[in-house]
Amino acid sequence: MAYSFDDKVAIVTGGSRGIGEATARLLVERGAKVVIADVLESEGMSLAAELGERAIFQKLDVSVQADWEATLRAACEFGVLSVLVNNAAILIQATVLDMTEEQFVSSFRVNQLGVFLGMRAVFPALKEAGGGAIVNVSSIDGLQSMNSLTAYSATKWAVRGMTKAAAIEMGKYGIRVNSVHPGGIYTPMHASELISVEEASTFYTDSALPRVGMPEEIARMIAFVASDESSFSTGAEFIADGGTSAGKLNRIAPQL
Repeated sequence: MAYSFDDKVAIVTGGSRGIGEATARLLVERGAKVVIADVLESEGMSLAAELGERAIFQKLDVSVQADWEATLRAACEFGVLSVLVNNAAILIQATVLDMTEEQFVSSFRVNQLGVFLGMRAVFPALKEAGGGAIVNVSSIDGLQSMNSLTAYSATKWAVRGMTKAAAIEMGKYGIRVNSVHPGGIYTPMHASELISVEEASTFYTDSALPRVGMPEEIARMIAFVASDESSFSTGAEFIADGGTSAGKLNRIAPQL
């Protein structure tokens, strides 16, 4: 089922590539006007040009308040803001002993502070519009974790908590706030520029769906959560991880 976004304006952070790009493409396809917000200028401008008059690019460092103010102005000039997709993130893998303070703070500024600043920035516009949807892209590593993900997992767990608090605060204004939790997805964060889909899928041979996910699959989940079809869902977690969080296949035990 295609969820319509006719004449709605959406901001998608980290929108120049990966899950953000797939989301921007899908929302435009379904009638939205999309502000592609990212620090990657050439990729973002190229995508906006490809998508046509329903897309514009706005340079946004999600950790900078002034950039958010500029992005909000661009969105409101485009039309009535209805949707924010907080998707921008960075992944720094290092053990507790090897990770530097600078790396930890960098993760916090993009993955956690960026989500906070985004929600705060769009609230007045969504309130004035009578409601809207905020989708915070967390991660399966915001529900569980693994070695080397101290900073990444800490920030993605924080996104869950911020989502729930914001949902409680904003709900009376018709603003829904939910989190989406992707598993391993074939994006540049997953080295998609270096390895094939088949090679990436080898990391998930013991998952219920033994393959890597694709950005378009997460974009469809985001679109559903942002759409009126999920109108009674807020403060919730939507998981799209191929069954990773369900557990791993035990190859010794009986199986189908």
